[in-house]
Parts: sequence; C-alpha cells; structure tokens
Amino acid sequence: MGRLKAATTTNRVRVPPIIESRTQQRALVYCHPVPFLIRWLVNAASLWVATRLVPGVNYTGGWIPFLAVALVFGIVNAFIRPVAKLLTLPLIILTLGLFSFVVNGLMLWLTSSLSDALGLGFRVSGFWAAFFGALVVSLVSTLLSILITEQSRA
Repeated sequence: MGRLKAATTTNRVRVPPIIESRTQQRALVYCHPVPFLIRWLVNAASLWVATRLVPGVNYTGGWIPFLAVALVFGIVNAFIRPVAKLLTLPLIILTLGLFSFVVNGLMLWLTSSLSDALGLGFRVSGFWAAFFGALVVSLVSTLLSILITEQSRA
C-alpha cells in the first residue's frame, strides 16, 4: 500500500503493465470500433444463413433493416444472455452444458420479438425454429470468427 501511495503522489508517468490475460485482451479489442463492426457483420451473416437454412426463421425487408436486426441480436447477446445464463446455471451444469443451446434459442426468439416490435421484419415462428436457428447462427458465427482471426494473424 505504501508503494502505491508513493507512486500516485509523484508526478511520474506510469507505464501500464503488459496485458497478459486473454479476457483483458478481448476487452481492449472490443473498445475499438473496427472489431465491433466486424462482429456486427459476422452476426448479420450468421443470421442471414439461418434465414436461408432453417424453416421458421424468416426475414422480409432490405439490408439496412437486417443490419438493425443484427444490432438487436448483438445487444440481446451482450446484455441479456449473460444474465439468462447465470440464472440457468444450475440447469446448464445439470445437463452438462446442453441447456445453453436452449438459452441461445430463447435469445434468438427474443430478438425476433424485439425486431417484430420495431417493425424490422425478422420472425421466428416457434421454439424449435429458434433452437435450430440458434444452432446455425452459433456454427456460422464460430466458423466466420475463426476465418477472420486466422486472416488477421497472417
């Protein structure tokens, strides 16, 4: 505690420590707009694939409203999904993680409800459509993220 007080009372500029934690690196990356835009486009692409492959996941409209749907999906996943996963943690543990697919499906269904309320034209017709749509979105999003990460390393 004495060292910290001495360091803050002097007028020297402190060099930040090297960021070693992967979580800290991700937090640092997500502060910049380019990774946010890439993540947004990955979400949009994975939602588009789900609308093409999964019966019951439909979209009617242009590209600008579809990007708004992807934004709604990103906001739901960023703020509501962690709370839902925390509340369902006993079920996720009991089912060895399989219940997280149900939570992901419910987040896609919630995105559909919010998009419908906003008039964006994205609809999921039921739980099973949401469940399988969330599986497709997760797979496509993971594959695109891997491709983008490998491309940026090269």
